[in-house]
Amino acid sequence: MRCSTCDAPAVIDQPYRDVHLCAAHFRASVEERVRREMHRQLPRFARGTVAVALSGGKDSAVALALAHRYFHRRPTVRVVALSVDEGIAGYRAGTLKAARTLTDSLGVEHRIVSAQEGFGTTIDRTASDLPGTVPCSFCGVWRRQLLNRAARGVGADALVLGFNLDDLAQTILMNLVHGDLDRLVRMAPHRVRQPGLVPRVAPLARIPEREVFLYAKLKGIPFDHGECPYAGRAARNLFREVVWQLEEAQPGTRQALLRTHERLVTRFLTDEGSATAPARCRACGEPATTELCRACEYVEIARSVPSAPEAS
Repeated sequence: MRCSTCDAPAVIDQPYRDVHLCAAHFRASVEERVRREMHRQLPRFARGTVAVALSGGKDSAVALALAHRYFHRRPTVRVVALSVDEGIAGYRAGTLKAARTLTDSLGVEHRIVSAQEGFGTTIDRTASDLPGTVPCSFCGVWRRQLLNRAARGVGADALVLGFNLDDLAQTILMNLVHGDLDRLVRMAPHRVRQPGLVPRVAPLARIPEREVFLYAKLKGIPFDHGECPYAGRAARNLFREVVWQLEEAQPGTRQALLRTHERLVTRFLTDEGSATAPARCRACGEPATTELCRACEYVEIARSVPSAPEAS
């Protein structure tokens, strides 16, 4: 099969656009879409610090590589990679190694924060103490808070996340199914600055997951292929499967969900004028929608349960 733009062999098909692209035109299409998203989400950003959440997986690795590419000719913009060590044995060490390989190759400053230091516990320990709780629930809120603290700590004006089109489509659908308009409005990418929260940017918002993977392979971007041992228990898995099936039957479903989200947020901000969380957590001071934020709720729950004795 040949590229729809030139006569070179195609490396990917894009059913939602009804085109096939060769390696060169595919790489260019990804870079152009990301450039447009960066320009749209961070307009006229010429000076300051941009933090990039770097897990070491394909999405965050590509997000860092393209953020570095976008800003490297602007000496007044500092790019810092931030990684979270949640304390997941047999998984996180490998991703952090891949993250370090990438930051060293790009010459990007890299900082690591840990759940042990931030919350006094780890995901593995808490998962053992709370066997009836899906680990992704507390892991997600802890990771978000640790990244927010770290981004504030380096003076970041924005925090780049590696959310791809599939991730965003799944999250949008989850919030729609749950009828959670407030969370739908607050999800990344952020269009309104919320006090205490470093604005999130999602430059891969229009890049499907398989295209992120292919771009990383074609560009030789180092990343870890491992999957979190707790991923199989995530509630998101159902919505991932539903989005895949919808996209297979109706190409362009993911883009339609993203457009729907953008229109809903625009309508909400026009009517309400703000997406700001109404409170601060009484325990940690982070932005929260209730008196105690979800991260601190899980910390208190974990502390209330006696830990199982460690094996000798």
